[in-house]
Amino acid sequence: MFKHIIARTPCRGLVNGISSSNLGKPDYAKALEQHNAYIRALQTCGVDITILPPAEDFPDSVFVEDPALCTPHCAIVTRPGADSRRGEASLMEPVLRRFYQQVESIQAPGTLDAGDVMMVGSHFYIGESARTNAEGARQLIAILEKHGMSGSVVRLEKVLHLKTGLAYLENNNLLAAGEFITKPEFQKFNIIAIPEEESYAANCIWVNGKVIMPSGYPHTRDRIAALGYTVIEVDTSEYRKVDGGVSCMSLRF
Repeated sequence: MFKHIIARTPCRGLVNGISSSNLGKPDYAKALEQHNAYIRALQTCGVDITILPPAEDFPDSVFVEDPALCTPHCAIVTRPGADSRRGEASLMEPVLRRFYQQVESIQAPGTLDAGDVMMVGSHFYIGESARTNAEGARQLIAILEKHGMSGSVVRLEKVLHLKTGLAYLENNNLLAAGEFITKPEFQKFNIIAIPEEESYAANCIWVNGKVIMPSGYPHTRDRIAALGYTVIEVDTSEYRKVDGGVSCMSLRF
């Protein structure tokens, strides 16, 4: 069960965030409304929420998942793979120290976006991607093992982040899309395969028995609900324009 959530209000520079979507620039006012709705959804999950102020120097800073990883035993300040996001990590460290006595960090030449990290119990799957290199993954595994946890590397072929196409919903249930449906390391899970046309919905979050997912994906919604979860849909259209999804906008621990 999660007790805490950390989120950050989007800055006006969000409209210039990193994007490969070809969906146009976000509407800032609409993005702000959507973020408020996202926070309201989290408030129904029985967690304490810390909302950080906008970080105007960092267009992508609303995506707090990437510069920090929160585990049951320590927090890790990452070293984001995109140059423009490196400074976000230093913003997160003092925040993490409010909650953790043990705060570790990824050092150069390692790079790590925590959007490439999926926690399953005490094991962490780490996507080796365009944003997370082999050295970053190696350092993370060493940190995890130091604190009694474990990690393994999953090499990505097509998507930006590991959690672009995966969401662990606890109870051995794993949403998977695209290349992840057939990867050998995930076959031990109950895989809920997401069709290509709804692949964006593979990025969901489990929060204390509820699943928060992007709106507009009825097949995925029905599959999740059939597993017995309460499903909360939120509109993330403006964040999709800058390669963001539901998991990207919060740290959950």
